[in-house]
Amino acid sequence: MLTHLDAHGHANMVDVTDKALTQREAVAEARVRMRPQTLQMIVQGGHPKGDVFAVARIAGIQAAKKTSDLIPLCHPLLLSSVKVLLQAEGEDCVQITASCKLAGQTGVEMEALTAASVAALTIYDMCKAVDRGMVIEQVRLLEKFGGKSGHYRHGDAA
Repeated sequence: MLTHLDAHGHANMVDVTDKALTQREAVAEARVRMRPQTLQMIVQGGHPKGDVFAVARIAGIQAAKKTSDLIPLCHPLLLSSVKVLLQAEGEDCVQITASCKLAGQTGVEMEALTAASVAALTIYDMCKAVDRGMVIEQVRLLEKFGGKSGHYRHGDAA
């Protein structure tokens, strides 16, 4: 059942008024593939625009806090924690992992996905002058905890 559609098939915000407050957490990831030289420049701190990982981390955190402004039917949430981890993976990839937490009436999956996506877009923006061929890939929810649907982990049998 699609929860963002009413009985007439019209889009609407889900009413969470009667839902209990529970601890909720979500973890999402994204990857940015690039030329090995581009990744070396980032890791060695040689980018003329500054610390790419630091800027992308801040962008991801800000994006998580603004998710309801970007995704039309998302509830504005009072996030208690947003963490964005960026690390080199192999010789040509940055792995981004974003986690969001709160005590609330609705989940934080969209916030975690938004944080990972915007951090990836920020890397692209900062490095596009030297590597326009970068590819943002594998944006996905890895895990979520809490709420009526319980625990989900990517790859577990449905």
